[in-house]
Amino acid sequence: MTEGILEIPGPWTLHHRGELPAARIAWRLTGPSDAPLVCAMGGIWSDRRLFDPAEPKRGCWREVVGAGRPLDSNRHRILSFDYLGGSGESTGPEAGHRFPSISTYDQAEALERLLDHLKVPSLRAIVGGSYGGMVALAFAERFPERVAALCIISAADRPHPMAIAWHSIQRRIAKFAMQSARPQEGLRLARAVGLSLYRSSEEFAARFPATPRLEGEEFVFPVERYLFLDDDSTSAFRAESFLCLSESLDLHQVDATRIFVPTTAVGAREDQLVPLGDVRALVARMGVAQVREISSIHGHDAYLREPEQLRPVIAAALQAVT
Repeated sequence: MTEGILEIPGPWTLHHRGELPAARIAWRLTGPSDAPLVCAMGGIWSDRRLFDPAEPKRGCWREVVGAGRPLDSNRHRILSFDYLGGSGESTGPEAGHRFPSISTYDQAEALERLLDHLKVPSLRAIVGGSYGGMVALAFAERFPERVAALCIISAADRPHPMAIAWHSIQRRIAKFAMQSARPQEGLRLARAVGLSLYRSSEEFAARFPATPRLEGEEFVFPVERYLFLDDDSTSAFRAESFLCLSESLDLHQVDATRIFVPTTAVGAREDQLVPLGDVRALVARMGVAQVREISSIHGHDAYLREPEQLRPVIAAALQAVT
């Protein structure tokens, strides 16, 4: 495994007219040095540590990426990086300060500069889930000569208005909590809203009985306990980074008619954030693309939680360019 930080001198004019005086991109390479190079990108909560070779149970995309997983790090060299505006080691907002609006095109440019730094002419493929799939589309539109194929999961060329509505509520919660000097509590509440939307009603019906338990003087519902379960998923994430990348999700819009990189677009029928109809519409607008439909009680989180359904899909997408 190799890691590093690319220092980019400024100024860097961003897609939405903001500017960075300078920037840094933290990256990681894992897998055989002579294997085909594939870039893997996850959702806005993820970072370059998609999986951990030393600890298989750690990593934000560990069920899909890693040794023996659908995107197999024994057969491919995996490139990942921390998003601009996130809470990793790439350039992001400081506490109490607003960061310039970031586009998926800016993330795509960061990847392009990273490839130049690593002296990589082109990628064998990009496998992107959720926000990572959006960045993959932006990269394929802007730099088609630098990637041979895309496999995008739970992503489309533009956000659905209902998804923007939910994200707007999450951002309002986070901002209110920041104004109350409780930023991490705001992230915890925003995450709870997300959990209720990323998954499907079928999963909730199967996992959580409606009967509450009386604890002290209050009733607590099983699903409520799940939504507000204490964990460390938000502890390392900055509220300012959440606002930046959540906004970036909703600002995302690429011109699908200009994307001619062979693409496999995976959509889950139960996905409430990226409806299957939006995935089909994306493919209809693209030059060379196909839809692979799956069914998952995990809804939008199918890109995280369905390794066996994704295994043949990712394999076929990569095999087409090997």
